[in-house]
Amino acid sequence: MSSVRPAVVALRAGRERSLVRRHPWIFSGGIAGVEGRPGAGDTVLVEDDAGRALGWGAYSPESQIRVRMWSFDPTDTIDDAFVAGRVVRAAARREALLGSGTDAARLVFSEADGVPGVIADRYGDTVVVQLTTAGAEAWREVVADALFSLPGVRSVYERSDADVREREGLGPRVGVVRGGEPNPDLVAHEGPWRYVVDITGGHKTGFYLDQRHARAAIARLAPGRRVLNVFSYTGAFSVVAAGNGAMSVLSIDSSAPALEVARRNGAVNGVDVGELMEADAFTALRGLRDRARQYDLIALDPPKLANSERQLEKASRAYKDLNLLAIKLLAPGGMLLTWSCSGAMTAELFQKVVAGAALDAGRTVRIVDRLTQPGDHPVPLAFPEAEYLKGLVLEAE
Repeated sequence: MSSVRPAVVALRAGRERSLVRRHPWIFSGGIAGVEGRPGAGDTVLVEDDAGRALGWGAYSPESQIRVRMWSFDPTDTIDDAFVAGRVVRAAARREALLGSGTDAARLVFSEADGVPGVIADRYGDTVVVQLTTAGAEAWREVVADALFSLPGVRSVYERSDADVREREGLGPRVGVVRGGEPNPDLVAHEGPWRYVVDITGGHKTGFYLDQRHARAAIARLAPGRRVLNVFSYTGAFSVVAAGNGAMSVLSIDSSAPALEVARRNGAVNGVDVGELMEADAFTALRGLRDRARQYDLIALDPPKLANSERQLEKASRAYKDLNLLAIKLLAPGGMLLTWSCSGAMTAELFQKVVAGAALDAGRTVRIVDRLTQPGDHPVPLAFPEAEYLKGLVLEAE
């Protein structure tokens, strides 16, 4: 995919500073000009305003993030071996995790592993891959081959149907890309628990691998407590709570199919996951408040509410409303585990929003712990945007 005379992206004066610090994004406003005619996903040489080469990136003419860096070394060659090597080395870094009581992990985490736009999650012998950028799409076959070459992998299934692809000028792609059809009864093993994984119709790649720490926290906190799981999806928190001696469990989600999987998750683990309520979370929480219900442990894990900074104000109001209602439902001494997975919302802003909710609820609430994404979702020091999951463990007086 390289050429003798590569296309060149020249930066405006001063815009090279972030690249020197190894931040992998170049926005359209930082570009002074483009030499050649690179297409979507093509590899381009990036130069500063003095013509000094800074590295290689993937070009995306329809995205505000115009270039995502493959390498900060101008002497590198971006070819099949380079991309495949990045994928294989990223997977190798997860071997210790996969050998410690789970067969499910994120193998490749996009820019955090030097493979922009490539997400790959492993569930036993199946890998689910998402390609979210033009650069990742250009190397689709190489990425698929690399994932299929990993020991024990029988199937590579693509779930490149996220909305973000539209901003790259890409349509959806879904289906088997290497190997056989995935097991229709696929489960992820995590310690003593088994979770049904719906890789064809579920959220993301079929399961929330990024909430591994949260499931462990709920296992510690659930015994003897009345548990409320809001935005419960397929009920992983509910399974762990019920299996660790919760007094009662109520799961709320707007998706009937997700709740049916939650029921299956209870069955495969031999636990009663409690009451499953199909409802809008805001409406359900208000109803519980009006009935003066109280809970000792509440998990509040809404979907992404802000896709960009332009949506932060509206999202902040929604986060505040949800947390206000949840805090009002806490029994004295009760605990709330609350998250934002919106990358545009900083940890500081999220804490401020939740603090405002506690103030409006008239409750004294303390942070006793914080929860974030596990190590298979690493955060490079030069790329803090990779830390999208912010969680607070709160205790109410």
